[in-house]
Amino acid sequence: MMDKRQRLLLVLELLWWIATAVVVLAVLYPIQKAMYLWPFQTWNIVFVITLVTLTRYIFLLPHTLLAKRQEIKVALIIAVFPFLFFLIGGLNGFMTYIEENTFEALTGHLPAADKKSIENYLWNEMLFFGAGSIIAAPVLAGRLFLSIWRVRNRGTV
Repeated sequence: MMDKRQRLLLVLELLWWIATAVVVLAVLYPIQKAMYLWPFQTWNIVFVITLVTLTRYIFLLPHTLLAKRQEIKVALIIAVFPFLFFLIGGLNGFMTYIEENTFEALTGHLPAADKKSIENYLWNEMLFFGAGSIIAAPVLAGRLFLSIWRVRNRGTV
C-alpha cells in the first residue's frame, strides 16, 4: 500500500505529464493549422517532451518519484548518453533537410506573409526545443550523479 507522500508524488507526476501535453499541443497548434504535412512532427514532440521533462527533473528532483531510487538514477545516467546521440541525430536530420530542400515543399502553399512567419516559427521552435533537449540531457546526468552522492553521503537529494 502506498503512503500519502507516494500518492502525492504520483499525482504531481500525473499533473506534470498533463502540463507537458498541453505545452506540446500549444507548440504544435500553429504548425497543424498552417501545414498540410509536417514530416518532423514526431521529432518535434520528442524534443518538447524531453526538454520539459528533463528540465523538471533537473530542478525538481527532490519532489519526484526518483528522489531516493538510486538504481533508477544510475540506469538513467547510463541511458542519457545514447539518448543524447539520438537527439543530436534528430536535430541534425531536421537542419540538414531544411538546408538541402528549404521550406518550399512544406510551406509553398501558404501566402507570402504567412509563409515567412511559419518558417521562422518552425526553425526557431525546433532549434529551441532540440538544442534545449540536447543541453538538458547531460545536465540531468550531472544532477542525478550529484543526487546519488548526496543520498549516499548526506541523506539528502
